[in-house]
Amino acid sequence: MAPKLELRGIVKRFGGKTVLNGLDLAVDAGRSLVVIGGSGQGKSVTLKVALGLMRPDKGKIFVDGQDVTAEAARGDPRHAARFGMLFQGGALFDSLSVWENVAFRLINADGVSRKAAKARALEALSMVRLGPESAELYPVELSGGMQKRVGLARAIVSTPEILFFDEPTTGLDPITGHVIDALIVEQVKRLGCTAVSITHDLASARRIADEIAMIHDGKIVWRGPVADLDNSGNPYVEQFVGGRTEGPITADV
Repeated sequence: MAPKLELRGIVKRFGGKTVLNGLDLAVDAGRSLVVIGGSGQGKSVTLKVALGLMRPDKGKIFVDGQDVTAEAARGDPRHAARFGMLFQGGALFDSLSVWENVAFRLINADGVSRKAAKARALEALSMVRLGPESAELYPVELSGGMQKRVGLARAIVSTPEILFFDEPTTGLDPITGHVIDALIVEQVKRLGCTAVSITHDLASARRIADEIAMIHDGKIVWRGPVADLDNSGNPYVEQFVGGRTEGPITADV
């Protein structure tokens, strides 16, 4: 069976700098993959290429074995409709209420009526443990943890096939981060979808991943089950997990 999502031979350059250098990455249906790696190694660009927010210079994107590179490159709504995304900073619209943020895609891309969209938004909010009293609030009235929950509700409201999580616990205290991770795991299992996350937070990665992949210099240099992270035998992973100042990561820099 073909992977749910596959990036094959992806190259992405910005000026004279190559950020993704022939990256290969595949995720099977229903699996949760977390990509770890240092800053500037290509984690966020990988997500943006898969989403169609950036066009690769070389390489192909496949969903369910079908080449969707052209659809992604031209921003085809049929490609975007397969995905949900929890952005690092929440990316909520300050001028919209909570429920309008959650329902934004339903109203503006899917043509759902405001009444029906609000009902679906309230249902999605309940899935992330936010009651109807939060629906009329505005982002400025929410804590960081609540903003993350709203972002997660927006990501799941259209029941996507593939969910992306960009640094889901950034800026959160350890307890709130743990709560967000638990909600992510719960919703991925409920939807039966495929999940791809990027993070610097190894505790979070261990909680939400089935598998972990290490990216360095625009390529995947190691991949394995989360249980193997501490015994990877890979010098890049060992330096990253150990937080050591000496090793191949800093030597390359």
